[in-house]
Amino acid sequence: MSFNEKIDLHMHTTVSDGSDTPEKIITLVKKAGIHLFSVTDHDAVKGCQVIQEKLSDDDPAFICGAEFSCRDQMGKYHILGYHYDPEADAIRRLVDRSHGLRMRKVAARLDFIREEFGCVFPEEEIDALLSLDNPGKPHIGNLMVKYGYADSKETAINEYINKLRIKMEYVNPREAVEGILGSGGIPVLAHPFFGDGDQMIIGDEMEARLKRLMDFGLMGVEAFYSGFSPKLTREMLEFADRFDLLVTAGSDYHGSNKLVRLGDTGMTWLTPVKGMRKFLDRIGF
Repeated sequence: MSFNEKIDLHMHTTVSDGSDTPEKIITLVKKAGIHLFSVTDHDAVKGCQVIQEKLSDDDPAFICGAEFSCRDQMGKYHILGYHYDPEADAIRRLVDRSHGLRMRKVAARLDFIREEFGCVFPEEEIDALLSLDNPGKPHIGNLMVKYGYADSKETAINEYINKLRIKMEYVNPREAVEGILGSGGIPVLAHPFFGDGDQMIIGDEMEARLKRLMDFGLMGVEAFYSGFSPKLTREMLEFADRFDLLVTAGSDYHGSNKLVRLGDTGMTWLTPVKGMRKFLDRIGF
């Protein structure tokens, strides 16, 4: 790979909370001039399998991805898995467990907004919601807007759904990292500085978090991210150099469900990044 090509390794489709189908993502990636991409749907490999089946020889290079929401005593993490075997038992078990926990959260949130705010939806709407591959807060928020309970999806999430204060069960980060490794994949910490809500994790706290995850087998960090300032990116690249971590770049594109442009990773190729070069070598690109 020459250092003038464009990559985006973090995007979502309708298999999770994106607005574009996996098939449409291929078209959009080509239009955006992206040379290497990955789809990282939450708790799912289905979108990647669809894309693998649809890709032609003249399409951009693709690697399988996924994103898992995790939590332990140190807080919340999003762990990305790359270049895994989607048929491997380890990733299948991880996806099944993550999906089961996600569906329990959806049920708890629907019960909460009904009991606390009187948000009632037709049975067919609930059935359609629960039939989605990986429903989440954005889907519930859109439903609230549709039936007049909120004026925007963001309002629905921030002022209603997020008011639920019960202990939710999450996949442990060790479990996610080991599941990705067990399927031949590369575990990477997504948007590392971002914790719960508006929480920012920096400095010594960030170092402690990385060391903990590296003990589990973490191999990389998403140092280039649409929500990072240049200062944050530089800080994460310093961590990557210090701990010999792989580096990835992702926009976190969700289509119309999030104000992020495809390919907007904040990365330029003017200065080659050692950790990124090592990642690309690892995947054979």
